[in-house]
Amino acid sequence: MVSIRTHHLSREDSLRRGSGRRDLAAARTVPRPPVPTLADHALRKLMVLSRALFDTPEEGEILRLAMDHIAAAGPYSAEAGYLKVDGDLVPSPRNGQTHVSAVGRRVRELAGRDGPVTVPGRPWGRALGLRGLEGLHGYLVVTSRSRPTEAEQSLLATLVRHTAAALSVAFAYRRRREDALELHRLRDERTALQRQLISVVAELRYQRAVHALMADVAASGGGEEAITRALHRLTGLPALVEDRFGRLRSWTGPGRPDPYPEPDPVRQDEMLHAVARQAGPVRVKDRLITLVRPRGEILGVLALVDARDEADEHTVLALEHAAASLAPELAHLRNLAEVELRLHRELVDDLLAGTDEASANARYEAVGHDLHRSHYIVVVQWPNRTADDSFAQTVGQAASGVGMRSLLTRRSDHVVLVADDRPHARALYEALARETGTRSGTIGVSAPCDSLGDIPHHYEEARRAMDVRRHSRERYGTTFFDELGLYRILGPGNDYRELETFVQEWLGQLIDYDSRHHTAMVETLSRYFDCGGNYDETADSLAIHRSTLRYRLQRIRDISGNDLANVEDRLNLQVATRVWKIVLGGPG
Repeated sequence: MVSIRTHHLSREDSLRRGSGRRDLAAARTVPRPPVPTLADHALRKLMVLSRALFDTPEEGEILRLAMDHIAAAGPYSAEAGYLKVDGDLVPSPRNGQTHVSAVGRRVRELAGRDGPVTVPGRPWGRALGLRGLEGLHGYLVVTSRSRPTEAEQSLLATLVRHTAAALSVAFAYRRRREDALELHRLRDERTALQRQLISVVAELRYQRAVHALMADVAASGGGEEAITRALHRLTGLPALVEDRFGRLRSWTGPGRPDPYPEPDPVRQDEMLHAVARQAGPVRVKDRLITLVRPRGEILGVLALVDARDEADEHTVLALEHAAASLAPELAHLRNLAEVELRLHRELVDDLLAGTDEASANARYEAVGHDLHRSHYIVVVQWPNRTADDSFAQTVGQAASGVGMRSLLTRRSDHVVLVADDRPHARALYEALARETGTRSGTIGVSAPCDSLGDIPHHYEEARRAMDVRRHSRERYGTTFFDELGLYRILGPGNDYRELETFVQEWLGQLIDYDSRHHTAMVETLSRYFDCGGNYDETADSLAIHRSTLRYRLQRIRDISGNDLANVEDRLNLQVATRVWKIVLGGPG
């Protein structure tokens, strides 16, 4: 058993040793891989650089990579690089400062050809064009400290071709990108032009519609209401016309305030001046406002109520055309009003100057005023307002607003009205205070005038009433001449007629009673005042009994309607009796 096992082991060892010798022999016969040369190493670097060049989409970066890795082709240095941009050679930021101007001149002298470049300390130098199918892309200026071998020059030429090819790819990519951007821009521009064309067509149609509608309004002579109706139809917004003082003349559309708010004169003037300083319609709170002002004079306000701020350029266009159509209408109305006012003034001026009744009667029908009725002369003065046409118009409008029918003219410092009814004690004054924004005004009203020939005299009465008011403690308000009492005969300018009128007003009923009944009521009253109201002295002077005097004084109260206990009545009666006795000569 031992011998058998030993035999087997020896055989296995023998086989193993044989196998080992065969493996060694085989190992000795397999060829070893060749050792890489410097040329192989340079080619691998160029392949890596080539991939990097073609993966770079930007021309400047491609040139920079080529300049940074120029040594991969041999003992080279990149002195400078240039890219052709818009026909000019642009230096690379990688270019050194040494010899840069000389190198740049040499490259431009080559005019697209390859050629030698002289750089001090460098025995060999070349300017190599980077060319593609599109032409020259730029230059790569390379120098070497020793003359390159043919293999190294071949590698350099390969690097230059790869750089030029990468620039061609980048150039084509940039061109496609620019073309795509240009195409996108052109498409956007076309779309914008199409939209603009559609907008222009729509605007032209809208303009034609506006022109046609406003032309129809003007041709029909519809006036302010027709214009606001047309403007409301065009815009869908409530349209309105106000006069320059803020009073409503026309409104079309929903939401009209009732009552319409009374304008504030100060704020109205501020608004008009603010809008006048702007070109075109101006937004004021919830309104889009434009002024109607032919020849620069503001005649009114045209507005749209736009609480939601929905107005666009079409709305503005419609508003401007409506204002242009409204201007002739308001100018025509203004001209008519001026003609009527001029006729009124001429007539009133003649009446105040004392025209003959025949001439006045011939003209009063032309102005629509009945001069056969009793009239009151009213004078108006506001210290802070010049009595010009504007203020005269304000007075006339205020008078119409409170229901006064009147003719009007103006003097240097006041306005004169000839009214066909007694004015209200405060209505005209309050209306003018609102219009002017101040209460510092004075109004004088004459006694009733029943004859055209008496108008100059009653004009003086109105001025007298105004003067008395202006010099009294309460300077502002309305004063009636027939309520002045004693003040009617005080001051300059009084004559016998005025005194007679005053006596007639306070003693007229007693004088008539004495004349009819042959009594002495006026004489009794005069003696009573002369005696200082003493009953005994008065009775003795008249040679009558005290009870008779008391009876007469009571009859005087009943006949005249005046109360001797009232201070104002007592004073006026006493002055009237003195004038009756001394100035007018007493009884008879």
